[in-house]
Amino acid sequence: MTRVAQRLRGRLLTALSGDADGSPAWVRELAEGDDAGHFAEDGAAWTVHASMATLVAGIRALLLQALHPGAMAGVHDWSSYQRDPLGRLAGTVRWVICVTYGSTEQAQRETARVARFHARVEGSYVDGRGADREYSANDPGLAEWVHLAFTDAFLTCQQTWGRSGPRGRIPGGPDAYVAEWAAAGRLMRVAEPPTTAAELRRRIDGYLERGELRGDERVREVVAFLRRPPLRGVAGVGYRLLFAAAVATLPRPYRRLLGVRRSVLPVVTATRLALALAGSALASGDGRPAHAWARDRLRRLEADARTA
Repeated sequence: MTRVAQRLRGRLLTALSGDADGSPAWVRELAEGDDAGHFAEDGAAWTVHASMATLVAGIRALLLQALHPGAMAGVHDWSSYQRDPLGRLAGTVRWVICVTYGSTEQAQRETARVARFHARVEGSYVDGRGADREYSANDPGLAEWVHLAFTDAFLTCQQTWGRSGPRGRIPGGPDAYVAEWAAAGRLMRVAEPPTTAAELRRRIDGYLERGELRGDERVREVVAFLRRPPLRGVAGVGYRLLFAAAVATLPRPYRRLLGVRRSVLPVVTATRLALALAGSALASGDGRPAHAWARDRLRRLEADARTA
């Protein structure tokens, strides 16, 4: 592996797991536990979250989430994203990976960890209609918006850059992913998460139509940071391409609120190449992907069942 590939792999693994080797304790714990977890092996959620398209999806989700003034207030008042952007990203990725590939016990433990952090996140904000409102990060209403933005981002990016080509084939199709990932929404106290792609789209657009979203100075600050975080060299150049790709997948009304424009360059095609290179860099080392540890747990459980 070249020195450039080594550096790229290390930065990617640090961003995705908080560990330059990609195997911190919480990843190794995916091999432990006494059940299959919330999601079927190689099902829709496994497939989408194992894709390199998630590198774009994470940026897209953050952009869309920022348009809700309640969610934005929590980020502005409590988040350490400017001081430690990779640390914050790694914390979010940890929850996603543990819920997707872990046992139900590990998923619940990680959800409780996130909830403990959210318990102190509260304050006030001015909503899209100009009214003063109180917020709490554990508010099911705010959790719903975060869930919708996440689901839409990961589904859209998988369909655009998934491994099986531009349509990004998902086992069972887009509806299967939305329905499966609804289980994660329920873990975060979302009462009735959408279960079809059409319902997901209607729910997101409903926030826009009701005037609950807005772009303001806080949103512009987050967009400016997301556009150029403190990444250098190859990682910085690659990230700027991924940011442009995330913007390209957003419908025009949301881009207008964010104050961003779609690039005139062929960023969708360029991103396909960049994701392939990133995937090669990750595969070039000795580390194991998260789902490989989960498969160890599943094979152990199958062996135990045969023995019993």
